[in-house]
Amino acid sequence: MRRTETLRRMVRETRLSVDDFVYPLFVVPGAGVEKPISSLPGQFNFSVDKAVEAAKRTWDLGIPAVMLFGIPEHKDPVGSEAWKDGGIVQKAIRAIKKATPDLVVMADACFCEYTDHGHCGVLNKGELDNDASLENLARAVVSYAKAGADVVAPSGMLDGFVGACRESLDEQGFDQTVILAYSAKYASAYYGPFRDAVESAPTSGDRRGHQMDYGNVAEAVREVSMDVAEGADIVMVKPALAYLDVIRAVGDEVNMPLCAYAVSGEYAMIEAAAINGWIDRDRVVLETLTAIRRAGADMIITYHAPHAAKLLAKSR
Repeated sequence: MRRTETLRRMVRETRLSVDDFVYPLFVVPGAGVEKPISSLPGQFNFSVDKAVEAAKRTWDLGIPAVMLFGIPEHKDPVGSEAWKDGGIVQKAIRAIKKATPDLVVMADACFCEYTDHGHCGVLNKGELDNDASLENLARAVVSYAKAGADVVAPSGMLDGFVGACRESLDEQGFDQTVILAYSAKYASAYYGPFRDAVESAPTSGDRRGHQMDYGNVAEAVREVSMDVAEGADIVMVKPALAYLDVIRAVGDEVNMPLCAYAVSGEYAMIEAAAINGWIDRDRVVLETLTAIRRAGADMIITYHAPHAAKLLAKSR
C-alpha cells in the first residue's frame, strides 16, 4: 500500500487542506506600504490598501481566514490605540470586509504592539495589572467587533480574559462574534521574529509571569478548560511544532475547535534552512503542517499558508 503515490493517498490517515489555514497579516499606517520583514522572509508589513490586496490574494487561493496584527503610529503606557474606532486594525477590518466579505477576518487582541513598554497590558509598579488590563481588553474586542471582525482573539493569557471579552461583547450586542482564545500560550523563545515585525519586545523583564512554562502539559489542559467555561468558541495552543504533545493532550480532553499557531520562529527556521539549501522547502512545509494536523489541530495559523495552498493545489 506504499508502492505508489495514489495508493498512499488512498490510505492516508491525516489530510491537509487549504480549509485548515489562517494567514497572519501585519498592518501599519500609511499608504502603498509593502515593507519586507527581514526576519520573516517573504512576509511584509502592509498599509491598509496593500493589506486589502493581500487579503484578496489569500481568498483567491482558497484560504478562508486572515488574522490581523496592528502596528500603531503612536504607543502609550496603556495601548489606547488598540480600542480607537479609527485605529489601524479597525480600518483594515472595514476595508478587507468590504473588498472580500466572505473572508473570515480575525483580529488579534493584545497590547504588546500598542504599549510603549511592550507588555500585554497595564503595568503597576513594573508588574502587569491583570484587572486593569482586562478593562482595556474588553474595550478593544468591542471596537474590533464594531468594525466588522468575525473573530476576536484575546492573546495576552490574562486571568479571566475570555469571560471579560464575552461579557462585554454580549452587552454591546455582539453575541455572535466568535472568541478565539490563546488558551495555552507558552512563554516561548520562538516568538523572536514576530516581535521584530511588530516592534513589541518588552523594554524590561519578560512575560513568564503570565504565559505558560514550557515544561507543563496538564496546566495547558486546565487553562483551556477554564477558557471553555468562560465562553471561548475556539481554543489555541501556541507555539505549535515544539508543542505537538500539548495539542494532542488538549484535543483528547476538550471537545472544542482547536487552533494551533505555527509561530514566527518556526517559519523563520524553515525559510533560513531552505535559503541555505539545507532542506527541501516544499516537502518540509507540508510535512510540518501535516504533523500539526495529525497532533489534533483543526486549524493552523501559519505564515506558510499561501505557499502551502499553492502546493496543495498542484497535488490535486
